[in-house]
Amino acid sequence: MKLTANEIRKSFLDFFEGKKHKIVDSSPVVPYDDPTLLFTNAGMNQFKDVFLGTGTRDFTRCANSQKCIRAGGKHNDLDEVGVDGYHHTFFEMLGNWSFGDYYKKEAIKWAWELLTEVWKLPKERLWATVHHTDDESFELWKSETDIKSNHILKFGDKDNFWEMGETGPCGPCSEIHIDLTEKRCSQKDINASKEDVIEIWNLVFIQYNRNEKGELTPLPKKHVDTGMGFERTVRVLQNKKSNYETDIFLPVIKNITKIIGIEYSGENIPSLNAIADHIRCLTFAIADGAIPSNEGRGYVLRRILRRAARLAGKLGYDEPFLYKIVDTIEKLFANIYPEIAEKKDFIKEIIKNEEISFGHTLGRGLQLFNEVLHRLSGKTNKVFPGEDAFKLYDTYGFPIDLTQVMARENGLEVDMIKFDEEMAKQKERARNARKEDNVQTELANENLEKEIKSKEAKYNPYDLKKNGLKTITVKSKISHDFQTDLLILKENPFYSEAGGQISDTGKIILQNGTELPVVDVKNQYYIYVKNPGKINLNEQEITAVVDYEKRRAVQRNHSATHLVHEALRQVLGGHVKQMGSLVADEYLRFDFPHFKKVSQDEISEIENIVNAKIIEAIPVKTLPDLPTEKADKIPNVKKFFGDKYGDTVRIVIMDDNFSVEFCGGTHVTNTNDIGLFKIVKEESISSGVRRIFAKTGSGIIEHMNDRVTNLNNIINSLPPDYSGKIQYKIDELTKSFSSTDYLNTKLLKELIENQDNLLLQVKELKSQYEEEKKSLEKQLLKQNLQKIFNNIDKLISSANTDLGFRLVMGRLNVNNNSEFKEIGDRLKQKLSDGAGIIFSVTNDKINIVCAVGNKLIKEKGLNAGKIISVIAKELGGGGGGRPDIATAGGKNIEKLDEVINKIPSIIKNFLS
Repeated sequence: MKLTANEIRKSFLDFFEGKKHKIVDSSPVVPYDDPTLLFTNAGMNQFKDVFLGTGTRDFTRCANSQKCIRAGGKHNDLDEVGVDGYHHTFFEMLGNWSFGDYYKKEAIKWAWELLTEVWKLPKERLWATVHHTDDESFELWKSETDIKSNHILKFGDKDNFWEMGETGPCGPCSEIHIDLTEKRCSQKDINASKEDVIEIWNLVFIQYNRNEKGELTPLPKKHVDTGMGFERTVRVLQNKKSNYETDIFLPVIKNITKIIGIEYSGENIPSLNAIADHIRCLTFAIADGAIPSNEGRGYVLRRILRRAARLAGKLGYDEPFLYKIVDTIEKLFANIYPEIAEKKDFIKEIIKNEEISFGHTLGRGLQLFNEVLHRLSGKTNKVFPGEDAFKLYDTYGFPIDLTQVMARENGLEVDMIKFDEEMAKQKERARNARKEDNVQTELANENLEKEIKSKEAKYNPYDLKKNGLKTITVKSKISHDFQTDLLILKENPFYSEAGGQISDTGKIILQNGTELPVVDVKNQYYIYVKNPGKINLNEQEITAVVDYEKRRAVQRNHSATHLVHEALRQVLGGHVKQMGSLVADEYLRFDFPHFKKVSQDEISEIENIVNAKIIEAIPVKTLPDLPTEKADKIPNVKKFFGDKYGDTVRIVIMDDNFSVEFCGGTHVTNTNDIGLFKIVKEESISSGVRRIFAKTGSGIIEHMNDRVTNLNNIINSLPPDYSGKIQYKIDELTKSFSSTDYLNTKLLKELIENQDNLLLQVKELKSQYEEEKKSLEKQLLKQNLQKIFNNIDKLISSANTDLGFRLVMGRLNVNNNSEFKEIGDRLKQKLSDGAGIIFSVTNDKINIVCAVGNKLIKEKGLNAGKIISVIAKELGGGGGGRPDIATAGGKNIEKLDEVINKIPSIIKNFLS
């Protein structure tokens, strides 16, 4: 009986569970704890620290099915997708690992057992390759399996040696290939990139470390890291010609063909395969927190989406539809990866908005592309200019590989050298535009780390919790003076900027009483001071003074950040993750994925949740030095995505069922210390990413005072008869606050609500005033126009008829441009068989309008645009327009009467 894809995945995991392997979850495709990777591209990524010797696990053998993306960086299969039947951007990798436990013998034996005894693959169609120096594996294939001896082949480093990087853990690997040809393959077909002779499993034996010189030394512990392509394996076990013909892809492809209205056959197959692959990749990536954007992994996703949209366009379908396929992906994978179901609506919304956005820019971009093609037509040069390629990228959002494909379809190659030059210029402009707050001397980090260890420097900013004090004083000693403005303390009480929280400030008091302001702290130990006298600090006893009033303000905002993180998730959905933050003393800032503006009702709900937790007066608990692996298992725990965590972490808890986060920052001791929480601004910072600004504590008082100033400005802009209608008095909404009044949550909340009511009232009055003002202006305009129309009619009644038709000329007094625009329409209406030129002078500028009746245009060939151009030139100006109506301007007011008298002769010249 043929196994389904889900049954195949389960049988792999069951097999290794039977071999005493722990089955672990897939890590996200967004490797938040590994900044060296755009995407998780192999099953071993989550165990990288084990192989490097910097981390451990509570098991020595495990297995899983890992979500992977290879569409950027070193491992990039994007260009292969759709060309053949087995490359993908997103795929699952089945794998089993041994961390210093079993080694080559068991790995080879169990691989053969699963393939031939459990899955019953024909032994005569399987081949094994080993590294040409790995005689041990070569012999084990003979002794531990019954594979044909002539099916064991040796290859070099390119095919059978695995390395994590230029240095670090590495070792030989043994690959298992399967022959899917009709007539059986030969040795020369192995590793020959043939679609019907493919690798399905790679067994990596990590036994060496490569140093900077390229030398290999044996590792103290040997590891096994295997990877099997799930999609390829399903294809083999379901006896299909392509991965896309399996039950992993066919339901997706059928849905696509139903929407587009085409058959899955012939020339359509490569494009349909690629679209199916791409929507799968987008769904999993967005579910794990990646968002299409113009940089990094976001740009890779945008390229993938736009490639899929363009392929659909080539198939004759230009409407947004990719988002509709997400429902099919959910049905196929939600039982294994529940995050797809949890975030389905969010995923669909992001993809739909991206499709709509690309649709808007695609037409304009194609217009530029076609203009370039037209410019190049007939030329022997077959190079698409790099400057135009960059404009398509920078202005219209065309990924460069999309431009390259389109260029090749027209027999051209993009000038990538010039494109890269333009890209470099843009990056340089961006760098120059950024302002650095502090220009700091580059340090030899390695030497600094040695100095810190040799002096046994300590970092402890957490014990400064003496409420009511403006500063905290700590006795310490300068361990090292690197420059006159950078030092290391034996014991550092200053918080060092990290995790979005700004560093402490304060001062260093020397033995002679000299005070040096502390302006910044980096990397826990590097303290930057202002030392204008360039005093030689040496190693001496000092007093470190932390600005604790500022620290407490920062702590209030940091604890509020944790509370608002959970509140956002409860109100907006589980897709909300912290994508960036700033915790300062004056305010907090929080970035998160969300594809629509947060409504005022949602903001109010978020504020109410946070303030309820503040009023609950929840004790803030911290768990210091907790093993990371143990911390990961705490229910509801959150991490700051992007941060790299060590072996131990610090956990901050505000209600076990509400806010539990990895955090190295400083916090209040009780949520009640935060005071009132208020969101003061919400905005979009990029596609699919929102940002809120909020204030707490004394920052609320500053916010209230700012609002009062704003209210006063609005009120003062209103006439007295409007401002007199205001029920609240400004002075009732302010008071003199003491340093602790920010804790009076009830009072502040009441005052803010009164401010809200007043602001609403003022805005309504201003809106009413603006409407009445507009209405009055319309009435005045109507009255003025009637006067102007009467004057026009008088000019028409005395029109010059010397040229055989009515010619109206004259000067009218007009108050503004709105009135002047109506003159031309009036002339057209009244002079169907004549022509008119009217002038007005406003703000020392001449305005001119010319109208020519349709009869004169047809019979006499007169053109208002040409006539007015000549007249405007006489007056030192210019203009033009259509044959029936045109406008212009002039400067020489003193010549106006002279030019009006010349109009009949000017028009006579046009008639002749």
